[in-house]
Amino acid sequence: MSKRVAVMDLGTNTFHLLIAEGTVHDYHEVVHFHEPVKLGEGGINKGYIIPEAFERGINTMQKFLEQIASHQVQAVRAIATSALRSASNGADFISQVKAKTGIQIEIINGEQEAAFIYEGVRISGCLSAKNSLIMDIGGGSVEFILGNADHIIWKQSFEIGAARLMDLFHRTDPIPPASIEALDVYLEDKLADLFTAVTNHEVDTLIGSSGAFETFAELTEIDKGHSFNLKTTKNYSFDPNELLIETNKLVQSTHQQRAANKSIIPVRVDMIVVASLLTRFIIQKLAISKVTMCSNSLKEGVLAGMLG
Repeated sequence: MSKRVAVMDLGTNTFHLLIAEGTVHDYHEVVHFHEPVKLGEGGINKGYIIPEAFERGINTMQKFLEQIASHQVQAVRAIATSALRSASNGADFISQVKAKTGIQIEIINGEQEAAFIYEGVRISGCLSAKNSLIMDIGGGSVEFILGNADHIIWKQSFEIGAARLMDLFHRTDPIPPASIEALDVYLEDKLADLFTAVTNHEVDTLIGSSGAFETFAELTEIDKGHSFNLKTTKNYSFDPNELLIETNKLVQSTHQQRAANKSIIPVRVDMIVVASLLTRFIIQKLAISKVTMCSNSLKEGVLAGMLG
């Protein structure tokens, strides 16, 4: 009988639960859902989880426990990233979850996070023999991994996630040109290590790992009058010009316009703007001509280790 495991990815914006069974290269998703917990809301750059977000997080973990209990799971891993890493009351959250659910949350550092993301992308078949730059835009941090189907060349996590950038730069809507300029200057400074890392390596493709890139892909296809199903689309190749058009539209849009768009999930309605600006900045700065979306990310990387 194949092993049934549960992975929880407890991010700054979203808590994910994935229950799956099978083998690394042939697994079946039993349960896969996400809750827009918004753990970083109101306190992300202050390093504090506000009471309302704290409570949403606890409630979600109790919901996850019910799912795990009803699906006869044999092994469980709950992985926490940037928001819990940097929150002064993160340890309190972890102990309350343990007391109320019995689930032990593991806080991983940025390096471990990047390694899991690489593994998730690798098992999806998105990588080739040529070098790709994987970018995973989270709410608290952004991971960049330079590598190919064979190995990682370089990886680093940067505390410049969409919730943090939004808090710093996207205060009025649509985002003003002066804020975009300030954001670009900030990224130029914060991502210096990335630019150094790629100087001696040719980047063939930018791979956007899940998150905002799933929304970019869906918007692109819907605008062409096509249907789009993320469950069956594990990877997607963008036409760079179409991607630029979509990100420009998002940058120029109002909150109301984005909220009314069925292709943008509620938790992403506002953060998609800074995610668009970050994506555009990387593509232009590194002169990248090939961009793809891979729906696998951290949780699939953790899963690979559990099923392996």
